[in-house]
Amino acid sequence: MQSTAREVELRTALVTGGSGAIGSAICRCLAAQGLHVIVHAHQRLEQAQQLAAELQVGGATAQAIAFDVTDRDGAAQALARLDEQAPVQVLVNNAGVHDDAPLAGMTGPQWDRVIDVSLNGFYNVTHPLLLPMIRTRWGRIINVSSVTGVIGNRGQVNYAAAKAGLHGATMSLALELASRGITVNAIAPGIIASPVIQDAFPKEAIEALVPMKRAGTTEEVAALVAFLCSEQAGYITGQVISINGGMA
Repeated sequence: MQSTAREVELRTALVTGGSGAIGSAICRCLAAQGLHVIVHAHQRLEQAQQLAAELQVGGATAQAIAFDVTDRDGAAQALARLDEQAPVQVLVNNAGVHDDAPLAGMTGPQWDRVIDVSLNGFYNVTHPLLLPMIRTRWGRIINVSSVTGVIGNRGQVNYAAAKAGLHGATMSLALELASRGITVNAIAPGIIASPVIQDAFPKEAIEALVPMKRAGTTEEVAALVAFLCSEQAGYITGQVISINGGMA
């Protein structure tokens, strides 16, 4: 039986790293679909609150929340409080960090920090939400990865390892949840326009790296996430979908 429009409106989406460039675009797109959006941040709670207020002004329902995805107990406590409001049925694991260096010169803390946020953070956020989501018999989990996890990149062995690990987790969790009405997918963006990218990739470098000769937009990434969260994407699960302008 298909869900009614009212039921879709009541679904809750949590976007980790929701105050960042890609995360905020995802929050806006999901709010436009009628979901109640929880904008997560760690140290940028004020930005998350501003985004939630912006969404509310636009007629959506939204709220902000702050916790450290690497703090297993703290994340579990924060997520338990959310579950008291309503089960999270759409989870976008978007939180991630870079701490780049060639592996020969990479420190232990650099390795640990990236793995902790991107990979351990996936477990710390997803695990507490699974049983409540399973009980609803409907869910969407989207893990935001990177082209680096698909093809690698110099100076990002830690980041590539974390994201490639996320791909394996995505495919395995999809098998575990396929009979429960829950899909699990990952997206792997390439060079996406943002203030950070503008500094790291001049126009000439983007033209050399990307067959489409341009950076992608955060709105294009958000549109893919929103589709994977929709009813129409109910038969897509266990996939790692690249969105990178044709980068091999």
